[in-house]
Amino acid sequence: MLAYIARRLLLMIPTILGIMLISFVIIQFAPGGPVERIIAQLQGQDSSATSRISGGGSDVGGAGQAQGGGAAEASSSRYRGAQGLDPQFIKQLEAQFGFDKPAHERFFKMLWDYARFDFGKSYFRDISVLELIKEKLPVSISLGLWMTLLSYAISVPLGIKKAVNDGSAFDIWTSAIVIIGYAIPGFLFAILLIVLFAGGSFWQIFPLRGLTSEGWAFMPWHMQIADYFWHLVLPITAMALGAFATSTLLTKNSFLDEIRKQYVLTARMKGLSERQVLYGHVFRNAMLIVIAGFPGAFIGAFFAGSLLIETIFSLDGLGLLSFESIVNRDYPVVFANLYIFSLLGLVVNLISDLTYTWIDPRIDFETREA
Repeated sequence: MLAYIARRLLLMIPTILGIMLISFVIIQFAPGGPVERIIAQLQGQDSSATSRISGGGSDVGGAGQAQGGGAAEASSSRYRGAQGLDPQFIKQLEAQFGFDKPAHERFFKMLWDYARFDFGKSYFRDISVLELIKEKLPVSISLGLWMTLLSYAISVPLGIKKAVNDGSAFDIWTSAIVIIGYAIPGFLFAILLIVLFAGGSFWQIFPLRGLTSEGWAFMPWHMQIADYFWHLVLPITAMALGAFATSTLLTKNSFLDEIRKQYVLTARMKGLSERQVLYGHVFRNAMLIVIAGFPGAFIGAFFAGSLLIETIFSLDGLGLLSFESIVNRDYPVVFANLYIFSLLGLVVNLISDLTYTWIDPRIDFETREA
């Protein structure tokens, strides 16, 4: 097993390198860039990256493939709207963002820094990227953790109940409800919850924004906990609506597959009750795939979350941070998020595989690879 873990860890290195290289190359051809954003602000234009159109192929995406030489006019002409600005000022902007170096130098420097978890500073916020990510972590942890736990708390009992009552009216109706809930976009359900319970048109029961109320720091500890969960009710409900659908059907099908096996028939012939058969024999085998998938489900909810849910409920998490960084071409934040998400995703995949072997020692990935 140690050899298998070592191989998986070593394979993470080329995987991360490939992800970062492809992303870096794509960024070179993405429209707009931080230099263009500064120029647009100086010209009094809209600085939003979503409203700018790149001026021709010579920009190379505004990612600043400056070669550090040539005439001053050539330096300024690469950027749309730079006409009339001091070429030396344009060069200073390029140097400030590191675009005065060739692309390959910038890429290898980024890899060296990231290997030491040095992500630099945000282009447009006076704060280090790592501190910025730490600042957004509480929101993402709250959404990811509680949504995953809630979806599993619903899907596992419901899936078992549906498997035991396969083909019954309960199974049919709950399947219809699960599929409908999965089909409804979370942001539409979030709007419905706001209209009904957050002062939209009916009741003012839950708060509309944030994770805590004003003066939260001065509340007693039990009131802080209550206030925290009070703010989480609506966003977590909106996110969990479709999250438990896949787990529910996966749990049901896994239990149905185990119930039909020979060892279950043997256990029943020995006179064991249905409860003893279900929870003494079937449960462990049937829950293998469900439990082993928990780390991946959590990390997916933790990082992916829901950008629209965060926006609707004014929750400033990693999803919103990543989106805003892409829009504003804040490349240090973009690449740091990508690097961290990719690295943790690979680690969680390894943990999921190890969880299989922990739940069922009969599974041996090292033997299968051999």
